Amino acid sequence: MTLRPSPSSGTGDDRVRQFTVQADDDGIRLDRWFKRHLPQVGFATVSRWARTGQIRVDGKRADPADRLAAGQMLRVPPGGATPDKGARPRRELTEEQIEQAEAMVLTQDRAAIVLNKPPGLATQGGSGTREHVDGLLDAFAPEGPRPRLVHRLDKDTSGVLLIARTPGSAAFFSRRFSTRSARKIYWALIVGVPSVDEGFIDLPLAKQPGTGGEKMMVDESEQGQPARTRYRVLDRAGNRAAWVELQPLTGRTHQLRVHMAAIGHPIVGDGKYGGQDAFLSGTISRKMHLHARRLIIDHPDGTPLDVTAPLPEHFAMGMEQLGFDEADGEALPEAPKEPTREVKKQAAKAHAKQYRKERRGERRGRTKGERGPAGKPPVPKAKSGKPASAASRKPRGGGGTGKR
Repeated sequence: MTLRPSPSSGTGDDRVRQFTVQADDDGIRLDRWFKRHLPQVGFATVSRWARTGQIRVDGKRADPADRLAAGQMLRVPPGGATPDKGARPRRELTEEQIEQAEAMVLTQDRAAIVLNKPPGLATQGGSGTREHVDGLLDAFAPEGPRPRLVHRLDKDTSGVLLIARTPGSAAFFSRRFSTRSARKIYWALIVGVPSVDEGFIDLPLAKQPGTGGEKMMVDESEQGQPARTRYRVLDRAGNRAAWVELQPLTGRTHQLRVHMAAIGHPIVGDGKYGGQDAFLSGTISRKMHLHARRLIIDHPDGTPLDVTAPLPEHFAMGMEQLGFDEADGEALPEAPKEPTREVKKQAAKAHAKQYRKERRGERRGRTKGERGPAGKPPVPKAKSGKPASAASRKPRGGGGTGKR
């Protein structure tokens, strides 16, 4: 990224400088621009300059929260100094590490690097984690801005991982992920076969107490965060296992893994959430069979980025051993559309109607030969002693809606 100062008198911090907002900074907040390019200028100083009219955008007063557009002229008062180049000490990588980084590349351009992350390699470092994707990114930029992570994959999940080359593209891609406009398509092998071939899993998630945030659980209390997943069965191996396509509609930690285990079909190899039930007998690998197969996301140049990652060896072997043909899953799935409010309402009514019908059958069975006054069946009582209303009865069932 190149900042283009306009000619002005004076030197160093004693002169007023003007900068043209570049494409990488399109849409960024003014205060974020300073943090990105002039980190030595604190927020309090930026606020004071804005309040006193010393910061100007295209000649007009500006607020720290204002968003900039490419091509605008930004006036920085004395004290702004020369824009920081973002230089930082580079990690010294070995030839082997550089080769490892380059071997993961699926495609790259001026804004993005798309990797096929192998299973077993963490995305970021942490306690006791020294080998990770983030630590290899210096291989792609020996000079200039360091590439940045914009989303994550679990250590044992393989597949498409998007890296932003510049601060501007990082902000662009991050907005697409945060607004859920990016389509993430996963493949998984699961234990057993869902009774409904296609549907939505709508179960809120929260951190499991006592695990230090390392494990999630379904939590339908107020503490649970909304989590929605669309699934589709692509093929089945009898009743032993199934190959499914998963699309997360939210981005909770371990969401796909928890959701599949919650409906009784853990991902093959996911002992953390499926226990021993997550492992198939025979020669199927004990590694986790969850792969970020495809990513479709807007690109700063206007042409959508659509990348598919080949399967890792253990997953491809599992597919072959279970008799699944990879070509059967190549068709682009429909964009996920959650049931409308009206559809959900109708489904709830139908469920409640079926529930009342079943309850009537139960009452007839219990009261056979025991008739109430005038030959009428006795009126069921709620705990309060009042007749139970249909509205107070909760239909049985899970937390999602599905269709065959």
